[in-house]
Amino acid sequence: MTPVGWLVIFVVLLGIEIATMALTTVWFAAGALVAFVLSLLGAGTQLQLAVFVIVSFVVLILVRPFAKKYVNTNVTKTNADSLIGKQARITEDVDNCQGSGAAVLNGQEWTARSVRDGLVLKAGEMVTVKEIRGVKLIVDAVQEGK
Repeated sequence: MTPVGWLVIFVVLLGIEIATMALTTVWFAAGALVAFVLSLLGAGTQLQLAVFVIVSFVVLILVRPFAKKYVNTNVTKTNADSLIGKQARITEDVDNCQGSGAAVLNGQEWTARSVRDGLVLKAGEMVTVKEIRGVKLIVDAVQEGK
């Protein structure tokens, strides 16, 4: 492959990354850059392609965890994810065995289920939201001292 071909691939991949900022093509742009240099040095097409693939995946494996940690760090929880960890009040006894239970959280009534099958939560109790499955709050009793 010609150096111009690798340069075009590099620019296109970098352009996509700049446009999306999604950390998806920058790894392959690094591979294309190394393949471009090999092409300038006269390496064969098979070697260029092999190095492109190897460098792309090595950079992906080594740099992606670091980049994800420090890029877009101001991502905020939205919608249901923001409810996890909040407290709700049980309005109908929560009993997984009977398939019953409801809780009010932020003024909205939700179907509620306990984190453990044997745990029955009575109406009026305060609970902590542990997760959300579909349209159900998965709750646990509020721990003393919290």
